[in-house]
Amino acid sequence: MPPSRKPKFAPLKLEACQPLERVHARTNLRQRTIELDQALLADAPEFVRITVHEIFHFVWRRLDNATRLSWQQMVEGELRQQVPGELGWSAEWRKAKIVEDGGSPRRWREYACESFCDTAAWYFSPRRTHPEFTLGRGARSIRKRWFDHLLATRPLPL
Repeated sequence: MPPSRKPKFAPLKLEACQPLERVHARTNLRQRTIELDQALLADAPEFVRITVHEIFHFVWRRLDNATRLSWQQMVEGELRQQVPGELGWSAEWRKAKIVEDGGSPRRWREYACESFCDTAAWYFSPRRTHPEFTLGRGARSIRKRWFDHLLATRPLPL
């Protein structure tokens, strides 16, 4: 009988909690926990959108550098072309700050991660429309193809 293998990473822990201030959820990457505002339990599509966004923080952290760089180059191209909108509030306000002041390297890294997570949430969302889905159809199509390729070529690391 083969020896049992320990999982490479600890499992993710998902918890409903009391209402959070200004956010629907928060993630602790080191502890591998996600806390979700319990109000999300009453809205299944929003629960899915927010939960997927939070899970994809773990994916982003474990993606290889070439894949992250590919994503960053794509959204950097959108910024150069002054493509308006985003696919979630967390990326939207960070994008606005970068446009406003040029963005520090830290702000840029945060925006790249949040745009990736918001795009994943949109990609897997049961909703096709949402007030936070403000990115135009052309840019959405490009991001969808990027995610299609990602999912077709490798398992996602958690």
